[in-house]
Amino acid sequence: MLSNLQVCCLVAEANVNQTKSSLAIFLPEERYTFTVVSDVEAIVSLLTKTQNAQDCLVIFKDIRRDIEAVFDRLGKLNIFIPTILVLEDLYEQSEPPYEYSESKDFYRASISIHRDQLPDLPIIIDQAIATFIKISPQIQHQVFVNIPYTAASESLNVQQQRLAQKLNERLGYLGVYYKRDSRLFLRNLSPEDRKEYIERLKNIYRSIVLEYFLEKNDSLNQKIDEFVNLSFFADISVSQVLEIHMELMDEFAKQLRLEGRNDEILLDYRITLIDMIAHLCELYRRSIPRS
Repeated sequence: MLSNLQVCCLVAEANVNQTKSSLAIFLPEERYTFTVVSDVEAIVSLLTKTQNAQDCLVIFKDIRRDIEAVFDRLGKLNIFIPTILVLEDLYEQSEPPYEYSESKDFYRASISIHRDQLPDLPIIIDQAIATFIKISPQIQHQVFVNIPYTAASESLNVQQQRLAQKLNERLGYLGVYYKRDSRLFLRNLSPEDRKEYIERLKNIYRSIVLEYFLEKNDSLNQKIDEFVNLSFFADISVSQVLEIHMELMDEFAKQLRLEGRNDEILLDYRITLIDMIAHLCELYRRSIPRS
């Protein structure tokens, strides 16, 4: 049985029952489990539980006075989650109700909708999750936000990997991966963002190569998943992955020759390339909608 997506909602106390009734209609119980609360502490409690980790946060306009408090608390706890703001008037999203800090900067990637769009909430949750998985701590292009490489960025990466893995296991939820935003494809980024994105992929790949044959390396699979997910959402081709590999091998070969060492050992890393391409091709294959 496929595990349900966990959705938590923050609403005004007077609207809790009404919201529960609406969500019961819009979010079928065979695919979603939702929890509705009316105060910040309850949301924080939900999001800090290790069991039944929440997959999406929905904040309603009627609790707007507490949005800053929610984001401030979550930012301090380094908790990141796909977020949807349900507003009375969409023009309000152009004027943020709070002052951004480095941690709260993540929430620039939240999706704002009108209350009338609640019947489309399953699709919007898909979009919020897809946006969340694409967030980069470095690149600042549209949904990309500026989160420095700190404990916050490490926490963000862990949350992304957990959610990506959960979606990978849900064969009935492949639509999330298929709904990529073409504006975020590598070829459509600005030259500056494209350069930064490629540089990040190269740094991740370098780390993978250096750790690939080490024993008891728990972080390797996470780095492979990160590389593959970033490549997928940027529509990176297999030939571009090959180019990244060859450039790195050339760099290593030059260093080995300078040290007077044989560079034939680099041939062993062909298996690393094959492994990465296999992971990426599988993700592309699974992204194709079933007929």
